[in-house]
Amino acid sequence: MNRKFSEELFKEAKQYFPGGVSSPVRAFKSVKGTPLFIKRGLGAQIWDEDDNQFTDFCCSWGPLILGHNNDKIREVIIETVAHGTSFGTPTSWENKLGGLILKNNRFIDKLRFVSSGTEAVMSAIRLARGVTGKDKIIKFDGCYHGHFDSLLVKAGSGLATFGVSSSSGIPAAFANETIVLPLDDLKALETTFKLHASKIACVIIEAVPANNGLLLQRETYLKELRSLCSRYDVLLIFDEVISGFRVGFDGAAGHYNIQPDIITFGKIIGGGMPVGAYAASHKIMGHVAPDGGVYQAGTLSGNPVAMAAGYTAATQLLQNGFYDELENKTKNFVLNIQNHCDSKGYEVNINTIASIFWIAFTRKEIRRADQIDPASMEKFKVLHAFLLDKGIYLGPSGYEVGFVSAAHTDNELEVAAQKICAGLDLVHK
Repeated sequence: MNRKFSEELFKEAKQYFPGGVSSPVRAFKSVKGTPLFIKRGLGAQIWDEDDNQFTDFCCSWGPLILGHNNDKIREVIIETVAHGTSFGTPTSWENKLGGLILKNNRFIDKLRFVSSGTEAVMSAIRLARGVTGKDKIIKFDGCYHGHFDSLLVKAGSGLATFGVSSSSGIPAAFANETIVLPLDDLKALETTFKLHASKIACVIIEAVPANNGLLLQRETYLKELRSLCSRYDVLLIFDEVISGFRVGFDGAAGHYNIQPDIITFGKIIGGGMPVGAYAASHKIMGHVAPDGGVYQAGTLSGNPVAMAAGYTAATQLLQNGFYDELENKTKNFVLNIQNHCDSKGYEVNINTIASIFWIAFTRKEIRRADQIDPASMEKFKVLHAFLLDKGIYLGPSGYEVGFVSAAHTDNELEVAAQKICAGLDLVHK
C-alpha cells in the first residue's frame, strides 16, 4: 500500500509540532510505520492523502457513534456556521442540547458545557473540592482522565499511597493530593477510606475504563464503591467522557443503575465537534459560579456550532431501538472473531460492552491495568500493520479500544472480521 504523501506530510509536520502530532498516540510510536494523514470520511470509511481507503474502528477515538460525515449533522453545522461561529454569549442551541440531555438522563439535574473532556474533569474535581472543603482525591490505576495535573499520576509504592507524577512539569505537591489505587480491589478501597476519608473530597473512576484496555468492572464492585463514598461523605465522580452516550444515552450510570454525585461528559455530545460537560444535582451545581463560589469559565463553552452538532446527534441516538441495534451489531462482529480464535486455540479474548471492543492477547480475565502483559503489545504491532495493508484502521496502540458505529454495515463488519481473523492467524504463526 502506497503511503508516500502521508510519509512526506509527517516529515514536514515534525518540523512544526512535537513528534509531528497534536496528540501523542497519533505518532504511531506504539505500532509500525508512520501515521496516516486522513483527508475525508464517510460512513464507516476513511481515506488518507494517498487515497487509500480504510474501514474505521477508531471513530475519532469514540465520538463518531453515527459514523463519519453524518448527513444531518453536516447540514446543521453548515446552517449554523452561516450565522456565525462564536459569540461568547448564550445561544438557544445550548438550551436545546442541555434540555434534551437532562430530560433523558435521570442521574443529573443541571450541567455546564465546556470545550473538552479534560476541562470537564478538571472542573468536576474543583467542584468536588469546593463542595466538600477537602483537598485529596482518589483515582484508579488504569483510568485516564485527561492531562489535568492532579490526575496525570501513577501509583506510588505500597497500598494506599499517594501518587507520583507520570509526566514532567507536574509539581510533587499536586501529585501528593492524589491517591492512586488498583481497580477491582475492595480491600484497598476500604483501607484508604479508613485512613484518609476526612481529607478526601472525591473518588473519580471511569465506570467503564476504556483508556488502557477495556477493564470492565464488576457491578458489585462499583456499587460497593458508591456505598463507601456515601458512608464516608466522599463525592463519587463518574468519568463518562467515553462511556457517556456510548453504552446508552444515560451512560454507565444508567447501565449499572448507580447514582454518581458528579458526571463528566465529552466526545459524543459534540457530534464530532470539540465539547465537554460536567453535571450533577441542583444542590451540587449550585456551587458553580455565578450561583456559587466555585469559579469556572470558558470563551468557547457552549459554542453554537458544537451545540447544534451535538443536539442533532443526540436526537438520532434517542430513536427507538438505536442502542439495541448497535449493541447487537457489535456482538455479532466480536463473536465472529472470538469463535475463530476459539476454534484455533488462540490466547485471545475480545472484551466488549455496548459498541466498544478490545482485543486482549490472553484468555485470562483482565480487570486491572497490571494484569495486561506489556509483551502482548508486540503481537498487536503485527496485527495493526497487517490490517492497515488490508484496509482496516484500528487505533495505533494495543491499549486503545475499538468502536463500532451505526454507519458500519453488516457487510463491512463481516469483511472486517474476516481480515482481523487473518491477521490473528499471522500473529499466531
